[in-house]
Amino acid sequence: MPELPEVETTRLGLKPVLGQTVCSVNIRNPSLRLPVSAEISQLAGQSLLEIRRRGKYLLFRTESGWFLVHLGMSGSLRLAVAAEAPRKHDHILLELSEGLSLRFHDPRRFGLFLWLGGAVESHPLLTTMGPEPLSDSFTAEHLFKLSRTRSIPVKSFIMDNHVVVGVGNIYAAETLFYSGIHPLLPSRNLSITDCALLHTTIRHILGQAILRGGTTLRDFVNSAGNPGYFQQQLMVYGRESKTCRICGNQLHLLRIGGRSSVFCPSCQPVRP
Repeated sequence: MPELPEVETTRLGLKPVLGQTVCSVNIRNPSLRLPVSAEISQLAGQSLLEIRRRGKYLLFRTESGWFLVHLGMSGSLRLAVAAEAPRKHDHILLELSEGLSLRFHDPRRFGLFLWLGGAVESHPLLTTMGPEPLSDSFTAEHLFKLSRTRSIPVKSFIMDNHVVVGVGNIYAAETLFYSGIHPLLPSRNLSITDCALLHTTIRHILGQAILRGGTTLRDFVNSAGNPGYFQQQLMVYGRESKTCRICGNQLHLLRIGGRSSVFCPSCQPVRP
């Protein structure tokens, strides 16, 4: 699934559409995780004024309101020349005024394309989300305060969107490795120093991933149809049974909350 860096990379790559007018809308398949909102078909004549990201959601502002896009498990938003023939899983095409076409591609159809109208932050999909990890509202003190009553593993804790948004499985595993914290450590056992380290590391790793265009796992591509390159720097994720790049010991695999979690038992030791 595309995570925060992949979604932010997509947002940045879509800046050329700002100010352009939607000339026509072609909904080739409305059956996504939820049906495509009927209002999307009425976007013709509307200009695209702003693109925001909230967690893993992209929010587009038009003259009449907002619509939301989620890339699901395998989705992408890309720009194509309008004359280019649609691909098999290009489900929604917005033809734009300067000869470009904004295309939503989603082979598994787990994505979303929903009309929000004027209510953005109050939408049910967005109201309970925690702070953005790269914003000033995300602090070490915030992590420490929320962790005091939580017994869940720290891996699950930092992946909880109520705690902080956008730290998915890839970046949680990498954060814990660089922080030297075992993924099964109960959250309430985190010290304020641990939380300060997690805070700094989360921000650094996500920032680096955005600079490198995200991580290419399975079929993610950015708005230009290109892969991300952060995968080349992964220390633990997807490297089970391989050797640690730091100490040379074998990496181990756990299942936490139904998700794979690779770690180094030497660099991330169990605490007494």
